[in-house]
Amino acid sequence: MVKRDAFSDFHPLVGLVYFMAVIGFAMFILHPVMLMISFFCACIYVLLLRGVRVLLRGVALLLPMMLVTAAMNPLFNHRGITILAHLPNGNPVTLEALLYGLAVAGMLATVIAWFVAVNTVMTGDKIVFLFGRFWPALSLLLSMSLCFVPRMVRQGRVITVAQKGLGRKPNALKVISILMTWALETSIETANSMAARGYGLRGRTAFHLYTFRRRDALALGWILAMALVALTGIAAGAIRYRFFPSVQFHAITNASMIVFISYLALCAMPTILRVKEALDWKRINSAM
Repeated sequence: MVKRDAFSDFHPLVGLVYFMAVIGFAMFILHPVMLMISFFCACIYVLLLRGVRVLLRGVALLLPMMLVTAAMNPLFNHRGITILAHLPNGNPVTLEALLYGLAVAGMLATVIAWFVAVNTVMTGDKIVFLFGRFWPALSLLLSMSLCFVPRMVRQGRVITVAQKGLGRKPNALKVISILMTWALETSIETANSMAARGYGLRGRTAFHLYTFRRRDALALGWILAMALVALTGIAAGAIRYRFFPSVQFHAITNASMIVFISYLALCAMPTILRVKEALDWKRINSAM
C-alpha cells in the first residue's frame, strides 16, 4: 500500500532531478560512508512510502544478492597486494578484491532501493508529462516499464489464486505461461489504445495538473545546491579513496564532513519533508 507523500506532490521535474542525482552518486561513488548514507536514506524513504512489509521483503532479496556479489568478485578479480588465500587453480584471493566486491554489492543494493522509490513517486503520468512532448516513444516505454513489473507481480498472484480456486495445484511453468500471454495481450491493447488516441502525433496536447510553483523552485534549488557542494568536494579530493593496488581511505577532514553533510541533506530530503508534514498535521489536529 502506497502512503501519501509530501515529496511526491512536487512538480515532476523536481522528482526527476532528485532521483538522477542520488542514483548517479550511488552508481559512481563507492566510498563506504557515501554508500551507507544513501542506502539508509533510501531504505527509510521506502519504509515511509511502502511500509514495513515491502522493506523487509526487499531486504530479504537484497542480502543474498549482496553476499553473492561480494563473494563472486574475488573469484574473478585477482588485483590487490593483500593475499588471503589461493584458489585451486593458483589464482590469489585478495582482501582488496573482497572489499571492492562488498562496495559494488552495496552500490547495487542502494540503486535498487532508490528505484523502488522511483517506481512509487515517478508515476506513469509524470513520465509522459516530462518526455511525451519531446520523445513520445521514449516516454511511453519508460512509463510502461515502471508500471509493468508491479502489474505482472499482481497479475501473477491473481493467476495463482485462480488456479487454486479451480482446485489445481499452482505450477510455476503454467503460471508463467498464462502471465506471458496476459502481458502480450495487454501490450497489444495498450498500443492500439494509444494509437487510437493519436499518441505521438504532431501538435497533440495532453491534460495535466502540474504547475511549476515557488516551492518547486526552492526544492529544485536545494537539490542542485546540495549536489553541487558534494560534487565540488569530491572533485577537490575531499573524500579520496582507492581499492587497488591497496585499500586506502584518507582521514576524515572538515572538507570531507561538508561533503557527507551535504550528501545527507540531499538523500534525506524526502524523509525530512515527510516528517515535517506529519508534525504539521499533528500540530493542526491538536489545535482543533
